[in-house]
Amino acid sequence: MLHGKKILLGISGSIAAYKTPELVRQFVKAGAEVRVVMSPAAGQFVSPLSLSTVSKHPVVYETATDHQWNNHVELGRWADLMVIAPLSCNTLAKMATGLCDNMLLACYLSATCPVVVAPAMDSDMWMHPTTQYNLSLLQKHGVHRLPVGEGELASGLIGPGRMAEPESIVAWVSQFLHKPNLISPWAGKKVLITAGPTFEPIDPVRFIGNRSTGKMGLALAAVLVERGAVVHVVLGPSSEPIPSGLASLTRVETAADMYEASVPVFPTVDVAILSAAVADYRPAEVASEKIKKTSGGLTQIQLQETRDILQTLGAMKRADQCLVGFALETQQEDEHAQAKLIKKNADFIVLNSLRDAGAGFGTPTNKISIFDRAGTKKEFPLAAKESVAAFILDHILS
Repeated sequence: MLHGKKILLGISGSIAAYKTPELVRQFVKAGAEVRVVMSPAAGQFVSPLSLSTVSKHPVVYETATDHQWNNHVELGRWADLMVIAPLSCNTLAKMATGLCDNMLLACYLSATCPVVVAPAMDSDMWMHPTTQYNLSLLQKHGVHRLPVGEGELASGLIGPGRMAEPESIVAWVSQFLHKPNLISPWAGKKVLITAGPTFEPIDPVRFIGNRSTGKMGLALAAVLVERGAVVHVVLGPSSEPIPSGLASLTRVETAADMYEASVPVFPTVDVAILSAAVADYRPAEVASEKIKKTSGGLTQIQLQETRDILQTLGAMKRADQCLVGFALETQQEDEHAQAKLIKKNADFIVLNSLRDAGAGFGTPTNKISIFDRAGTKKEFPLAAKESVAAFILDHILS
């Protein structure tokens, strides 16, 4: 899988460094030659001895050892790929600003090969605007980024910030290094993504909504940015972290807002992926004051249809554009997805079923099927939403 490939692994000071001996072992098992360089803080979490044992090479963590200078320029030019995993918040900031106070940073600044980072930090640090800004700087400099996982963190919090698992890193590296060239087919493609729910107001306090969080659409946006696409996101009410490197982010609340934000952008893009859970109906009238509770109850709210964004874009679609819709169903899933595909003039429909455990709104995972206009159905297994995003994008290309 990686026979003959040379990997320079940079390890910074994060608790996730305890996973790096297993990461090195998997690289070596796949046939790669691995050299390791560590920041001084990384030695608090994993020992150089364990890493040199599994890599079968000395580990570099000082400017000089045994009165001999460690040549960072040579290491930076030796590798086919530099992988920095874990990438701590501190090392990220230094990389973004060009600081060079340890061997890991010296190797990064000397690297002539591609560089990919696997961030690892607490969720509050991950979502901080400074962290996201620093990541966007790295990506502008051509650094690739693996998505973070979500779950229990060392602090005891639950949220985004976990380093990608070793097997995911090895799989990404294998795919990356075996491309005919390192330019993604998505590079430069203009993509519109809608994500999240819409909230349709009843009065100034209450609304009609749904349980969508926007995780799936934002995962698609993150993977597309990593692959070099120009990504425009129209996002309903969501508290999910926003990927860095977006071309534009338009926050909306109602289905009408999302319609008005999406339709003008569509003629300018190559691909539109409508993953948002847009309300089908909205109250015909919105009360100007809060509706007070009465003993008789609230017996009627008259609803009217919202404008259908997918169907509108389907009618506008040019032959050189690709339009992808989403369908969330609870019964007769395949029939409803296929009918939606034809009715809305989409090229693909991505189907979720709420009957599948781990799929649907708010979960870190998803399980999908994709239907195309040839009548083909492609099923994908339950996986993290970042992986599902990659499945969807690869399927569109295929």
